[in-house]
Amino acid sequence: MATLCEGNVGAVFCIEASRLARNGRDWHTLLEFCRLVDALILDEDGIYDARQTNDRLLLGMKGTLSEMELSTLRQRSVEALMQKARRGELFMTVAIGYVRAPNDRVEMDPDRRIRKAIELVFRKFRQFGSVRQVLLWLRQERIELPSIVYGATGRAVIWKLPIYNVVRHILSNPIYAGAYAFGRTKTVTRIEQGRKHSVGGLRVPQEQWQVLIIQHHECYIDWDEYQANQRQITHNAAMKGRLVRGPARNGGALLAGLVRCGHCGRKFHVTYGGVKGNCLRYACQGAMINHGTGRCISFGGLKAERLIEEELLRRLEPLGVQAALEAIDRQACSNDERVAQKELALEQMRFEVARARRQYDAVDPDNRLVAAELERRWNEALNHHHTAEEELRALRANRPAALSEATRRTLLQLGEDLPALWHHPQSSKQLKKRIVRTLLHEIVVRKEGEKISMMLHWQGGGSHDARISEEQDRRASLCITGQRRAAGA
Repeated sequence: MATLCEGNVGAVFCIEASRLARNGRDWHTLLEFCRLVDALILDEDGIYDARQTNDRLLLGMKGTLSEMELSTLRQRSVEALMQKARRGELFMTVAIGYVRAPNDRVEMDPDRRIRKAIELVFRKFRQFGSVRQVLLWLRQERIELPSIVYGATGRAVIWKLPIYNVVRHILSNPIYAGAYAFGRTKTVTRIEQGRKHSVGGLRVPQEQWQVLIIQHHECYIDWDEYQANQRQITHNAAMKGRLVRGPARNGGALLAGLVRCGHCGRKFHVTYGGVKGNCLRYACQGAMINHGTGRCISFGGLKAERLIEEELLRRLEPLGVQAALEAIDRQACSNDERVAQKELALEQMRFEVARARRQYDAVDPDNRLVAAELERRWNEALNHHHTAEEELRALRANRPAALSEATRRTLLQLGEDLPALWHHPQSSKQLKKRIVRTLLHEIVVRKEGEKISMMLHWQGGGSHDARISEEQDRRASLCITGQRRAAGA
């Protein structure tokens, strides 16, 4: 275009003039510059002079028809893709754990090791309730997950230690729940500094997905479990402020993330004090942090947690023996998952060794350029096989002994006495928090005179009211920040 504007071009040649008219603005800009510098436009149908009114009219009509043709073709292509997506037959790529089948379908991968690895991720998420905790466990146990790579030979599967995004993708992809989803992401186009800037891959809420077909193919988990997993992951997102509860961590506050101020609606913060940090307080500090105003409410957590624990244990007591029996079953098979994964990995290594040997035997020994490379691959496969054998042998040697009859009786007795089990020194604080979050949706706290009112909202939809006075317990006294300031004055 710069050369044309300098007057160094006498004519613009093209096979078809409409090929230059894919954008109406650019096409008419070209016509205007050709008119100014007295340049002709030539195509297979004729010679056009942009200074002539009739030629300009004809070129303008050709450009308009060409632009409409391109738009129509694009629209038809997009609509054809949408029609295929509405039938659940459009697959750009297939997630690990599935393979393409005839007639535009997907089915579970026939590789048993891949299937077991995917199932293990979901099983561990049920146990830990956190993507990061699943990742840490997998890396600690040196359990590899499959990944897809595309190369010259097409789709291939490699095994490696997982990263966070891999685990999150498996847990968040609806394909593993047997659902076909299309339109989970979108592209947003903005004008920045006079130029078009497009950002793709932005996730949209589930209700805005263009296509969602449940029970579309074989699944690793059912749809209800997938929905529960997404809610758990959302609530674990601690950076979303008062919109979510945050993950259940190892801190001492049993109600962290569940307590909400009944005056301003913000989540309570937790602070720890005392010599050993065992004195905790819940305080509504959102207004102070965001706007510099005073706190709404603060109260000691020991008395409040004690009252809520009593109510929880009263509701959970009939399930104590069942929980003890499940603990016995988990102890019996705690090591089986790791052993099963290592056995599958060892079986894969045996196959790799056998294939490398067959390739080495099939080559002419005199062709050292090829034989040397195949020998190196064979040796590498043997080393991996030896490492897998050593890891499996060590895992089996360190397998914990079966529970003795005395230990089984102890667990059953604890199941019958749920409060003793709850307050046992070895009871996990994180597990207690997950139990509380399973039963409680949130706790709304309000100041009513000299007392603090706590409205417990249960997951089933019911509610329960509890009240605490600040005179009941000095360490866990409930106070209003304004009262404390006045007393200090």
